[in-house]
Amino acid sequence: QVQLVESGGGSVQAGGSLRLSCEASGFTASTYYCMAWFRQAPGKEREGVARINNIGTTLYGNSVKGRFTISRENTKSTLILQMNSLKPEDTAMYYCALDTSAARCIRWLNGDLTHWGRGTQVTVSS
Repeated sequence: QVQLVESGGGSVQAGGSLRLSCEASGFTASTYYCMAWFRQAPGKEREGVARINNIGTTLYGNSVKGRFTISRENTKSTLILQMNSLKPEDTAMYYCALDTSAARCIRWLNGDLTHWGRGTQVTVSS
């Protein structure tokens, strides 16, 4: 059973940085998969932030390009989101997601991935 546990959220002033982590278990990293970060602010739709697949190909949502970096650590089972130059509009609950379907990974911005964590809150003050 796939389990995803996010950590690293918190409160920071605008212009600051945070590093989110997502520990994944219960899947085989040697087969095709993708892992992604999404976020959702109160009253807003869920938004795709960044995605990485098993060979390290990365994709980013337009609102975070150039500021956020997605990567993996620890034999590829830990997902990282390095967030720099944070803005108040980055305030949201951030979720980690994983899927082993290439078709769903290609359409990742739809948010239709199979496995999800419970989220970690990020608050950016002006």
